[in-house]
Order: sequence, then C-alpha cells, then structure tokens
Amino acid sequence: MTDVAVINNGGANIASLRYALERIGASSLLTCDPDELRAAPRVILPGVGAAADAMTRLRSLGLVEVITSLSQPLLGICLGMQLLFESSEESDNARLTPCLGLIPSRVTRLQGSPTHPVPHMGWNTVEPMESHPLLNQLGPSDYFYFVHGYAAPVGPWTTARASYGTDFSAVVSHRNFFGTQFHPERSAEAGSRLLKNFLELT
Repeated sequence: MTDVAVINNGGANIASLRYALERIGASSLLTCDPDELRAAPRVILPGVGAAADAMTRLRSLGLVEVITSLSQPLLGICLGMQLLFESSEESDNARLTPCLGLIPSRVTRLQGSPTHPVPHMGWNTVEPMESHPLLNQLGPSDYFYFVHGYAAPVGPWTTARASYGTDFSAVVSHRNFFGTQFHPERSAEAGSRLLKNFLELT
C-alpha cells in the first residue's frame, strides 16, 4: 500500500521530495487523479513558483474541491503551505490571488532590508509554539532550509514560527491540514524527522 500520494502539480521540488520519502522507507504515488488522492492515507501538496500559476493548475486539474474536502492528513510544502490560506499577495497584477481558503488569513510579501534580503534563502531555526506530533523530537536548535519571498503571519494556526526580519509561520496546523514554509526534503536529518512524523499521523 502507498504511504502517501504526492500531488503532481508540476512543482520543481517533486523529484527531491519523492527521493527524500524513499530515503526514509516511504512509498509515494505521484498523481493528479482525484480518486487516487481520496483513497491515499496521506497527501502532500508540494510547490515551487507563483501562487497564481499553482492555483490555475489545480483548477485546471479539477483538484481544488478535491483537496479542500480531504479528511486524511495533508502536508503543504513551501508554496503548497501558502496555498492553504485564503489568499496571497503574490500576483501578476494588483489583485490578491485567491487560494484554497482553508486557513483564514493572507500570505504577504516579506519586507526586505539590507540585512534581510528577499527572497529568504538559507538555513533557519524554528521555534515550536505548541507540542504537536509533527514536531516530535524536533526543537529550537534544529535548522531547516528556506527559499521564499512570501510568508504567512503568525496566528492560531501556527505550530512553529521562524524569524527573518519579522516573525512568520514556519509550520501550520488546521484540522487535518498541515504545512511547512521550509523544504523538509532539503533539510537534512531534521527534515527527514518531520517527514517521518507526518507519515505517523492518522
């Protein structure tokens, strides 16, 4: 039986994600088939790129209603996490990009500075804000790899936060929907630990 279905939304991190899952002994199915996603015990929504492009692809595949109706654990990674929110400032025009609407807040652009250039690229610690199975055996001394120019604010959905000029959500949890702003598949042992924790969620 497949351990997790990975949504084939064209993200550039899909190959490295599936390899990371393979390294920890997990079997993955790359798919955009609604029936396969509904039947999977867990689902991962990866993402690299622009929110508007990602949402256009999900709509064209008929997956928006499928994703929002899932009852099993779903993990959004990087852009995939941002898509869980109501909207994003990331757009080709002045309008907000509507997203999946699962978490009631907006993703905003990181405000850069001479000491904190945008995009934020590199290793950062995260600060757990609550005890959560997704963070088992992980703590404030663990480093994770980030690549992003937009971020979600800290709120009731925030399981762990990070700081880069300002605080933002690094890990989110809302019902059966979870997300990481960092890339666990590129975050060495700490990232592998988080993926293992996700695979243990029921």
